[in-house]
Amino acid sequence: MRKISTFCLFIFSVITAVAQPSRDTTLKEQKENIIKETTIVQVENLGELINTEHPEMRPTISADGNLLFFIRQNDPANIQYETVPNSQDIWYSTRDTTGKWSKAKHLSAKVNASQYNAVYWISPDLNTILLKGSFIDGQYLGMGVSMIHKRPDNSWTNAEMLKIRNFNKFSFTQQIGASMGHDGKTLLFYMTDKKNSYENDLYVSFLEGNDIWTAPKSLGKKINLPDYNEMSPFIAADGVTLYFSSDRPGGLGENDIWMSKRLDDSWTKWSDPVNLGAPINTAGSEAFFTLDAGGEYAYLTSSDGAFGASDIVRVKLLEKEKPNPVVLVSGNVYNAKTKEPLTASLIYETLPDGAEAGNGVSSPVDGSFKIVLPYDKNYSIRASADKFFAISENLNLDSLIKAGYKEIHKDLYLAPIEIGQVFRLNNVFFDFDKFGLRPESFVELDRVVKFLNDYPNVEIEMSAHTDSKGSDQYNFTLSDNRAKSVREYILSKGIAASRIVSQGYGETKPVATNDTDEGRQLNRRVEFKILKN
Repeated sequence: MRKISTFCLFIFSVITAVAQPSRDTTLKEQKENIIKETTIVQVENLGELINTEHPEMRPTISADGNLLFFIRQNDPANIQYETVPNSQDIWYSTRDTTGKWSKAKHLSAKVNASQYNAVYWISPDLNTILLKGSFIDGQYLGMGVSMIHKRPDNSWTNAEMLKIRNFNKFSFTQQIGASMGHDGKTLLFYMTDKKNSYENDLYVSFLEGNDIWTAPKSLGKKINLPDYNEMSPFIAADGVTLYFSSDRPGGLGENDIWMSKRLDDSWTKWSDPVNLGAPINTAGSEAFFTLDAGGEYAYLTSSDGAFGASDIVRVKLLEKEKPNPVVLVSGNVYNAKTKEPLTASLIYETLPDGAEAGNGVSSPVDGSFKIVLPYDKNYSIRASADKFFAISENLNLDSLIKAGYKEIHKDLYLAPIEIGQVFRLNNVFFDFDKFGLRPESFVELDRVVKFLNDYPNVEIEMSAHTDSKGSDQYNFTLSDNRAKSVREYILSKGIAASRIVSQGYGETKPVATNDTDEGRQLNRRVEFKILKN
């Protein structure tokens, strides 16, 4: 059995590689497509640097659109080319700042450890990868899906299969494939529980906790038609728009790409699937549709006009074919005291309900992270690490106009738990000129309660601050009442009164200038300081 213990040497080179100039990197329109004057969509072949006379299939694009994994079949460079018919190995290409793709490179035997290999998903932060096949401690066992994670020393863990309830029900499936939502909590499959059948259905499984995933659940009757083959599901970054391949009636060829919208959280109710039509679909077979977070270009496998049996192509989507726009949030996690980068878990929750919307991890190299957030929600974002308290950030996308795909940079800080350390609470809210807590504050304050329960010897001062607008006495009174409101909420959760004092400081302790809106916003704050540990 082959191991994946040195996988880091290969993937690290992938995600840090700079594409070099090459002889031919232009995108080529497929010869067999007929683009009418009224058609504003063009299917573009990614060219000879990626596609060859061999079949290229199953593209997986990173959220930022700069890293492309795919599988190549029967290439002599494939690890088991001599011994396995139709061997499939993982290849990759990177895109430079001019939009050009590098010549595809082959990953080693440490990655291509089975007979038929694939990358199913790479997390937006590039720190977690979902692989085809079941592995235990890097040893390949058979059908299933496995994950690898980047370690703090920038190496990678050995591949470990996901623990999915009742997964053995599908042990007789002839085909299996998977993809992951950008939230890292939603896993989609195509497979069947019917022996010797190639009529696959689409299923969803959710991260339950403690590395356990729920039993696969059918996506319902609108998606899974009897006696037809549904395959290669992809859920867009909005978490709502589903693309999949099917041979159902109404298509143009053997398998077409269809789109449907999720209508509720049951994952069984969907809008009527819509065929994406020509030129995306052809008389041939289209499958393995994937998008970056921007949702402008789709990548898929197509046999129409290919160099070989199938190629990787891209297509610019019409507005009606695009998912809902999202925001790609990038930043770095730092130690608030030393300003050194930290590796940490990333947690983002919706407010005011506190529901976890997704997770991630920051890079052990520089603390960098990337997460994808749909619009129309108010988010609390924070990092988490032992012996630190997270200074959460607020990102209210409910207040932003859906102008389209957007990228935002927001750094996160973790403050060490020690006497004198001050922790800013960015997700505590009051109405203008009021001191009553708004409901979306409770998620943040419940974290403070948990912190005090976890550290029973800690005593704190809860303080509130204002900007310089208004009289000194007015600001002092308002801030003092706000600090008291926060203290009273915490006491209502069972914390002893002797462990927390409150103090309003008005405008006397600014952390920024009061001459700008941004500075005044920073000065209007609630925070607590450790008095005793």
